[in-house]
Amino acid sequence: MIQNQLKKAICFGEILWDNLPSGRLAGGAPMNVAYHLRKLGVDASLISRVGDDQAGRELIDFISSMDIPAENIQIDTEQRTSEVVAELKENNEMVYTITYPTAWDYIVWQNDFEAKIANADAFIFGSLSARNEVSRATLLQLLEHAKFKVFDVNLRAPYYDKDSIATFLSHADFVKLNENEIAMLGDWFTAQHHERSVVTALMEKFQLSEILITKGADGGTYYNTNQRINYQAEKVVVVDTVGSGDSFLAAFLSKKLAGEEIVYCLNFAAKVAGFVTSQKGACPSYDTASLGF
Repeated sequence: MIQNQLKKAICFGEILWDNLPSGRLAGGAPMNVAYHLRKLGVDASLISRVGDDQAGRELIDFISSMDIPAENIQIDTEQRTSEVVAELKENNEMVYTITYPTAWDYIVWQNDFEAKIANADAFIFGSLSARNEVSRATLLQLLEHAKFKVFDVNLRAPYYDKDSIATFLSHADFVKLNENEIAMLGDWFTAQHHERSVVTALMEKFQLSEILITKGADGGTYYNTNQRINYQAEKVVVVDTVGSGDSFLAAFLSKKLAGEEIVYCLNFAAKVAGFVTSQKGACPSYDTASLGF
């Protein structure tokens, strides 16, 4: 197997407390992705912002306890740390109520960011982190210096619009999204309705090199300019689906950055995401060797 050789990744955006039906957990897609990347052998870090409050201090303590560097977590003296209320609906789908504004809406540019981003093998970002103009401006500046830009679309109503998504697609190299999101992007940006035709049109319009569509229990499909590869989801007893997509993306990227074949990356990611779905929370403790990964 090809060794990872401590590839570097930086995740940008929201970190928060998820108030779930089962209790309070630290969350946010960028943090979840960073956690799993580090678990899987990538030197991942996080750029975000918390309030100068008890919730913020507890969040930084948690991040540090997860072995995620907190050096790029900014402290905001005016905005509060983000809190989210999550409700479990039918089909094990989580619906989130996300407060606005919060500290991570005000991530500001730091002079040392340019070198850090330029030195990273992957830069991962989502649409939610750009709902406010301050963090959006910082994100766009970061994208100018990133080598390999991974856009985890992650639409959260009402915090997105067609123009913003078009901007981020035009900056991205790799896009991860779900079935609902690919349908929406197809309606917005193409005259196509069949998945493969939509993907081809999006790749051409935005000069994308890779698109990964996750389909929950039905697995998903990976596309690049030469390949279309389906993968199967692991059959597990679902405890909750919080963070399963984040773990899938992290696991896939950990192997892709290591130079593994795409089929292997997809199958490995499905195993990791299946395990996470069978556990409570987005960041369960695990050891890849003992789990047979």
